Amino acid sequence: MNTSHNNLTPGHNACAGCGQLSAAQSVMRALDNDTILVSATGCLEVTTTAHPQSAWRLPWMHSLFENSAAVGSGIKAALKNKKKNTKVVIQAGDGATYDIGIGFLSGLFERGDDVVYICYDTEAYSNTGIQASGSTPAGAKTTTTPGGANEIKKDMLAIALAHGVKYVAQSTAAFPDDITAKVKKALQVEGPAYIQILSPCIPGWKIQTNEAIKAARLAVATASYPLLEYTNGRLNNSSIKDSFRAQKVEDYLQLQGRFSHLSRKQIANIQSQADKNIKIYKL
Repeated sequence: MNTSHNNLTPGHNACAGCGQLSAAQSVMRALDNDTILVSATGCLEVTTTAHPQSAWRLPWMHSLFENSAAVGSGIKAALKNKKKNTKVVIQAGDGATYDIGIGFLSGLFERGDDVVYICYDTEAYSNTGIQASGSTPAGAKTTTTPGGANEIKKDMLAIALAHGVKYVAQSTAAFPDDITAKVKKALQVEGPAYIQILSPCIPGWKIQTNEAIKAARLAVATASYPLLEYTNGRLNNSSIKDSFRAQKVEDYLQLQGRFSHLSRKQIANIQSQADKNIKIYKL
């Protein structure tokens, strides 16, 4: 195993301070050279592979927006036929995961394909102009929800668990060691694994270039987006423990321009969801 170099080089054109690229670097630290990457169309793909260059030092394949799960499954099947144990890691944004590709992802889960699927959750279609996705939280402004989103964020972890996925985890870009550790665990699981990483988007969240990690940390501190780990359907690790003292959700929302229009009532509603998270995910 050779992990002496960085598998994602600085030669990309992502926004300065991009939360997704920080998260991706943490994922790469868990991988060795015997790994094939599949990337759906999205920010990670377009910023790291501007023709004719590539920032990847591992075998890498670009899929369509919707079919990264199917492409990853096909690669794994070919490797299995050749009796090779090369790892397959699929990377996609929330648009490709929650919406456009959810059917293919469901098929991957149902078949039990031995791949790791990673969703970089920017909570919008960041690559195409910050449109709302199934991951956009209630109240957030996007170009298609200029008055604030009305829908409730889809629970992809619950969907993965409902499929019987043995390893399901959640993290944020503010906790690189947590991300790396979870990817390493996912690679040891037989069958599919699903990891979701909150990845603050500078233009989409309307934050400063030095605020992505602060925002991702506040998401955890306010219980808006806790660190979670399920093994065999059981919650075995959570950032919400007896010693957890949550910050007010308002601290998290005030940092982001996408929530600048919220009323006190709307903020209270979002706070109630964080309070619910504490009850659900407390260990």
